[in-house]
Amino acid sequence: MQLTHYTTNFNKKIFPITLICENVSNAPNIGSLFRIADAFGVEKIIFCSNNIPLGRKMTKTSRATEKVVKYEIIENISEVVTNLKTLNYQCIALEITKNSLPIHTFQFSSKKPIALIIGDENFGVSENILNKCEHTLHINMFGQNSSMNVVQATNIALYEITKQLQ
Repeated sequence: MQLTHYTTNFNKKIFPITLICENVSNAPNIGSLFRIADAFGVEKIIFCSNNIPLGRKMTKTSRATEKVVKYEIIENISEVVTNLKTLNYQCIALEITKNSLPIHTFQFSSKKPIALIIGDENFGVSENILNKCEHTLHINMFGQNSSMNVVQATNIALYEITKQLQ
């Protein structure tokens, strides 16, 4: 028998993960990020942009998870990353670069909280922010395309991180 929202018995857990979103501005993507942040026990989302659509299009996708996931909107991502580093966060960018490591080969530390930084839908994580991060990780891909949707990539990354931290 298939379980419903009311009959599942997953253990609730909040992981020391803050999701930093650099210029993610597509309303359905933002709604989906709330939903997966809830599903993976993310502590908080910080949206860094001056244009975060939190209206009906977002809530249609989020399915009310924006009411239970802590979030902030802070325009200046550089300040956010700098502040988190002073608070001893591991700042990890999810981006394909010349020096990025495959996420499945990376050992996440449970000794420090994690700031997972994702980039905008068209340009990814900016060079300035990549330079501030301790690590840059990517998801191996086997098709012709060189990137995937920011939400799908974040799903995979959060799965790998929480799998290791459990």
